[in-house]
Amino acid sequence: MSHKPSSLFDLSIVIPAMGESFKKLDPRLMVKNPVMFVTMTGAVLTTASIFTAAADRGFIIQLSVWLWITVLFANFAEAVAEGRGKAQADSLRRARKDTMARRLNGQQENLVPATSLEKGDLVVCETGDVIPADGEVIEGIASVDEAAITGESAPVIRESGGDRSAVTGGTRVISDRIVIRITSEKGNTFIDRMISMVEGAKRQKTPNEIALTILLSAMTLIFLLVCLTLMPFGIYAGTNFSVPVLIALLVCLIPTTIGGLLSAIGISGIDRLIRRNVMATSGRAVEAAGDIDVLLLDKTGTITIGNRMASDFRPAPGITEQVLADAAQLASLADETPEGRSIVVLAKEKFNIRGRELAEPHAVFVPFTAQTRMSGVDLDGRSIRKGAADSMRSYVMGLGGVYPAEVAKAVEAAARAGRTPLVVAEGPSVLGVVELKDVVKGGIKERFAQLRKMGIRTVMITGDNPMTAAAIAAEAGVDDFMAQATPEDKLMRIREEQAAGHLVAMTGDGTNDAPALAQADVGVAMNTGTQAAREAGNMVDLDSNPTKLIEIVEIGKQLLMTRGSLTTFSISNDVAKYFAIIPAMIMATFPAVAPLNIMGLVSPQSAILSAVIFNALIIVALIPLALKGVPYRALGAVAVLRRNLLIYGLGGLIVPFIGIKAIDVLINL
Repeated sequence: MSHKPSSLFDLSIVIPAMGESFKKLDPRLMVKNPVMFVTMTGAVLTTASIFTAAADRGFIIQLSVWLWITVLFANFAEAVAEGRGKAQADSLRRARKDTMARRLNGQQENLVPATSLEKGDLVVCETGDVIPADGEVIEGIASVDEAAITGESAPVIRESGGDRSAVTGGTRVISDRIVIRITSEKGNTFIDRMISMVEGAKRQKTPNEIALTILLSAMTLIFLLVCLTLMPFGIYAGTNFSVPVLIALLVCLIPTTIGGLLSAIGISGIDRLIRRNVMATSGRAVEAAGDIDVLLLDKTGTITIGNRMASDFRPAPGITEQVLADAAQLASLADETPEGRSIVVLAKEKFNIRGRELAEPHAVFVPFTAQTRMSGVDLDGRSIRKGAADSMRSYVMGLGGVYPAEVAKAVEAAARAGRTPLVVAEGPSVLGVVELKDVVKGGIKERFAQLRKMGIRTVMITGDNPMTAAAIAAEAGVDDFMAQATPEDKLMRIREEQAAGHLVAMTGDGTNDAPALAQADVGVAMNTGTQAAREAGNMVDLDSNPTKLIEIVEIGKQLLMTRGSLTTFSISNDVAKYFAIIPAMIMATFPAVAPLNIMGLVSPQSAILSAVIFNALIIVALIPLALKGVPYRALGAVAVLRRNLLIYGLGGLIVPFIGIKAIDVLINL
C-alpha cells in the first residue's frame, strides 16, 4: 500500500492523536473500557474535591492533574494505534476514487458511475481503464496493475477460467481487453472491507480480548469495594481517609496499565498484518492464527520452488550419458515449459551441447498432450521421444522394441527418491532416463524447525504419489504429508484435526480449495486466486505468497504474547504501588506498619503522588511496545511462560520500586 508511516510516532499520526485523546473522553466511549472509565470518574471526583477541600488543595490539584493525564495517555495509545490504521485507510480511499464503468447491456456499452453497479453486472475494461469493482474475468486476458492494493509495481495476468480470474476494484488494466462480472455488493468491495478493517475505531473485540476485559472489570469492582470499605474503617480507627486519597489508591490498585493499552495492542496486531499485505476479515482471525497448532501447506510454490528441474541423466545399458543428453536436449528444444528448458540447460552445462536452430525446415516437433503424455522431435530421419515411463514403455513396445529392466529399475529408484523420471527413446530403442527434481526452497527446513519448537505440526499437501511425497517431506522437514490429495481429502483432514482438538490453518487459491479454506480456523486465500477462494478464507494475502502463512502465525502469536506480557507486567507493578500508598495512608495511625514503607518514601502525600505519577508515565512508556509487539521468538509454551514471568513478571515488580522512589525524590527536591 502506498502510505506506511515511517516510525511509531510519525508526526502526521501523533498530532491528530493528541486531539483524539480529548475527544475520547466522551463517557459513551469511555464506558467501553471499564478500567479507564473508573479512572476518569475518579479524576472527575478529585477535580470536584478541589473546590470543597478545606486543606491540602495543592496536593489535590496535582493529584487531579495526574489522574486526567493517566486517562489521556491511555486514550493517546489507542488513538496512535488507530491513526496508523487510518493512514493506510486514507491511501486505500484514494485508490477507490470515483470511477466510471462501461456496463454491458446486451452488445451495447453504457457509461455509468461505478457506485451504481450491481452484483452480476457485466463491464468491459480495456487498456488504461480502472476496474470499477471486485469481479471475475469471464472473457479475455489482460495485464493488471495492482500497485494500489499490493504496493507491488509488477503487473499481474488476469484471465477467464482457472485460478487467476479474480480482479479487485481500484486496480488498473494496462494491456488488452477483458469482460468482468461484478461479484461484490454495493459498498462491500474488497477495498471497502480493507478500509473497515484497518480503521481501529470500527474494530470489534475478539473473544480473548472480551474475556480479559471481563477479568479486568472484575478486579476493578473488587478493588472498588475494598476502597469503599476503607472509609468506615478509617473513621473507626481515627484516620480520615479523604476522597482524593481513596481514589488515588483505587487507581493504583486496579490494572490501569493493561486497561489503557489493551485496545492499542489489538489494533496494532491487525496493523502489523496489513503491513505485510495480508487482509484479515476480523480480529478473531488474527488471534486464531496465534493459537493454531496444525499448518497445512501446498507443496508446489510453498515448500518447493514450483517447477521441477532436470538433475541427472541415467543412460540405458550400452548408451553413454552424452548420447542420452544429446537426444533429451533435441526432444526438449521446442518444449517451453520450465522442465523442458532445464533439460536443455543441463545438457549444455554437463557436455557443452548447445541448442540447435529451431527454424530448420526438416525438424518436426511433436508437442506434449495429455493423451500421449510424451513429446519429441523428428529430425534428419531420427524420431526422438521423451515422456512418462508407462507411456514410453507402450510407445517403444508398440514399435517392436524392448524396454530394458535396468531402465525400469532406474525409474522406480527415481520415484522412490522423490524425483520425476522421464524416459527418452529414439525409435524403438530406449536411451535412458532424465530425472527431474523438486527444488526445496532455501531456509524452509529451518522455518519448519522453528514451528516445531512452537508446538506447531506441519502437513504438506501434494498430488504426487506417496513415494515422491515422502522423499520431499523428508528433505523439507515437515512432520506429515498428504499424497494424491483431492479437495475432499483436504476437507476431511481439516475436520479430523479439528475433531481432535487442534486449530488448523491452510492456504489456497482455487475454487476447489474453497471448502477447505472455509473449514480451516485460519484460511489464507491468495489475491491472485478465484473469487470463491477469497470469499471462503478469513484472510487474503495480497502478495499471493503461500509461505506468508508462516509469518501470519508469527504475527498472531506475537499479538497474544504482547497482550499476555503486558498483562503480567501490569498486575506485577501494582504490587509496588501497594507498598507505596497503603503504608503512607495508615502509618500515622498504625506505626507498626512503618517497616512496610520499604521504599523509604518521604511523606504520605509524596508517596501517593509518586505512585499516581508513575501509574500515568508507565502507560506512555509502554506505548511503543504495545504498537511494535513483544519481540517474537520461536519457543515452546513452557519456555515462553518462563521468559514472560522472568522479564515482565519480575520486571513488573522491580521497575515500579525504582520509578516511584525516583519520582518521590524529585518531588521532595
